[in-house]
Amino acid sequence: MQPSSSSNQPPSRNPKPEKPGPWPPRIEPFVPRTDHNPTELKSWAKRTGFNPNSGDISRTFHDQPTTSAAPTSKPDDQAAKGPERERPNRVSFNPARLGRRLRERWEESTGVGKSVGFSDASEDLERGLDRAPLPDRAVHPHPDRVEIEPAGGGERRRNGGPARENGNHVRGDGDGGMKKELDGVDLHGKGVEREMDSGVLSDSQWEVEGEEPGETEVYRPGGLKCGVTENPGWVPLILYGVQHYLSMAGSLVFIPLIMVPAMGGSDKDTATVISTMLLITGISTILHTFFGTRLPLVQGSSFAYLAPALVIINSDEFRNLSQNKFKHIMRELQGAVIIGSIFQTILGYSGLMSLLVRLINPVVVAPTVAVIGLAFFSYGFPQAGSCIEISVPLIVLVLLFTLYMRRISLFGNRLFLVYAIPLSVGIVWAYAFFLTAGGAYNYKGCNSNIPSSNILLDSCRRKVETMRRCRTDVSNAWNTADWVRIPYPFQWGPPTFHFKTGIIMVFASLVASVDSVGSYHATALLVNLRPPTHGIVSRGIGLEGVTSIIAGLWGTGLGSSTLTENVHTVSTTKMASRRALQFGAILLILFSFFGKIGALLASVPLALAAAVLCFTWALVVALGLSTLRYTQTASSRNVIIVGFTLFISLSVPAFFQGYSPNTSLILPSYLIPYSAASSGPVHTSISGLNYTLNALLSINVVVAFLVAFILDNTVPGTKQERGVYIWSDLRRPDIDPASLEPYKLPQKICCWFRCLKCLG
Repeated sequence: MQPSSSSNQPPSRNPKPEKPGPWPPRIEPFVPRTDHNPTELKSWAKRTGFNPNSGDISRTFHDQPTTSAAPTSKPDDQAAKGPERERPNRVSFNPARLGRRLRERWEESTGVGKSVGFSDASEDLERGLDRAPLPDRAVHPHPDRVEIEPAGGGERRRNGGPARENGNHVRGDGDGGMKKELDGVDLHGKGVEREMDSGVLSDSQWEVEGEEPGETEVYRPGGLKCGVTENPGWVPLILYGVQHYLSMAGSLVFIPLIMVPAMGGSDKDTATVISTMLLITGISTILHTFFGTRLPLVQGSSFAYLAPALVIINSDEFRNLSQNKFKHIMRELQGAVIIGSIFQTILGYSGLMSLLVRLINPVVVAPTVAVIGLAFFSYGFPQAGSCIEISVPLIVLVLLFTLYMRRISLFGNRLFLVYAIPLSVGIVWAYAFFLTAGGAYNYKGCNSNIPSSNILLDSCRRKVETMRRCRTDVSNAWNTADWVRIPYPFQWGPPTFHFKTGIIMVFASLVASVDSVGSYHATALLVNLRPPTHGIVSRGIGLEGVTSIIAGLWGTGLGSSTLTENVHTVSTTKMASRRALQFGAILLILFSFFGKIGALLASVPLALAAAVLCFTWALVVALGLSTLRYTQTASSRNVIIVGFTLFISLSVPAFFQGYSPNTSLILPSYLIPYSAASSGPVHTSISGLNYTLNALLSINVVVAFLVAFILDNTVPGTKQERGVYIWSDLRRPDIDPASLEPYKLPQKICCWFRCLKCLG
């Protein structure tokens, strides 16, 4: 853009002073260019989530389309070799001098003096003036790369991890920008190259120039050891795949230890359900990495389904069953899960989720996911406290490994942080074995094999309960389980379908979808990818519905969903390879065929499992609340919505649970909160409606979702305040197609989905 009058011309270099022009300077209105795609002029602030009041200048030109420079003459020796294929130019700049160059560009374009600040320069970008050439730009013959100059020379790490140079850490943010953590050293030196569309490097890594000429090293922002599309090799593949699932052992294994005893199942039934869950987790994860969002996320039995399942388990119609109680309840759960999963599949593959996800923002996700963990406060320590001598040491060990020893690195890995739960369980389990062998739980005249109902003495009855929760030899799973047993569909019998239980699981699947939406976005930013589009989210939710149908057919008792702990696992392991997840999933499938493995896991003392779940549920609460970092957390609007939602989601179910006084004589105290469906305050002429409403309003997570969803979408608030900028699909694929490359389905599969609104 040229200045409109001579008064706005840049000041002359003549030492003779000139009369200053008018202030503020008069600038002609911006005229859109017609030689490129108009969509490229989309607001820079909206595309990057830039807040001019926050001082965030970490966004760089990585997201701006590369412009070509004036042609340069070829050297004689190069011209002699003949013409080369014309390719776009590579732009070289130093992000540390971003503010200065923005100011210089503004001065060149408008002729305004150096008094114009960065806020004016951002308006320059927003109006499209960033298409002006950068000062001191170096033109290179390679077209599809953008060269960024990070901090200067020094030590670099090959095979991933942050480049550390002269005390400076260089890392990338979620949009591919470069951030620097300075230790008092000026930025200077080497170059970083990022492949834009050649397919060699993904969005989550760059190519760093080595110390020798022509040598390059792979640099991954955020310290990732392995990118989403990378194949780390056989040995790292095995190690990464195993560690990813071991770090999530609490979610994958211990849910059946809660459910099956409440359903009246035996130790053998517990072992069978664990083996079935391992199989479904492996199958679901593999399907998700090929047909879902394709993010490195483990799919399995989610805690979002656990509370609704416990409500169905503790219904009046199942309490007094004496024969085949476990199979009757499991078949009821199978039918309810299948109904809810069909709803979720339709929601995803019909494109309705693309509309609903526009109303699901971080302010909705945060309290909903947090309440998933808070809902089990009445079960956690009351169960763990029945055996203090093993539960408290386990909790202390987990906190010691995850907090106080989290920075200790062995063999290049933070083993204590990554393997906190397996290490703690192994140590305390061995300790409990020595306690059992030493006679710590031997009580004269008491036998743990005798049912509690047949024991007359109250003191002996309490001691028998302690023996069952603490002893390591009380389980008969190892003796009764088969060495080889392959789980199969309808292994508990044909599912039974009832409308009232199906509606409960429909809401459970909706809550699980909200949980998955939060995990999709958080994981994408962790592995330095663009947030998934609405279509990609719909595709993932639709596939979760399909895998939940598979879980209902095989009989896990719960639906399959993205595990919330994925976010913590990816953050701690720094491993984002789909190949590693697929390899680990194959191992889970193989383990599910050996009944003794499920029996070994079913032999974990119940108090020990409850102690692990205390930490796991607390982690779910923390991960849910951490979603608020995408919003303006200081906003009174958000504070009130989240605080009120958390309180009311605990208070309203407590009101409904108070209408079941007789159940205290039948059920244990930790199961009373899930017995309000049959005796709640709602009374109409339709018994099925009474059951459904009492059940839904007694489930904490359902109340939390409804309250947060209504408040966030009715209370006025800016998009930036609600966190919409980061989660919205503001960057269309036609602007930067390479940014969505890791989400794309395999070429041979794409044609199957063209008729569905799920490709994004």
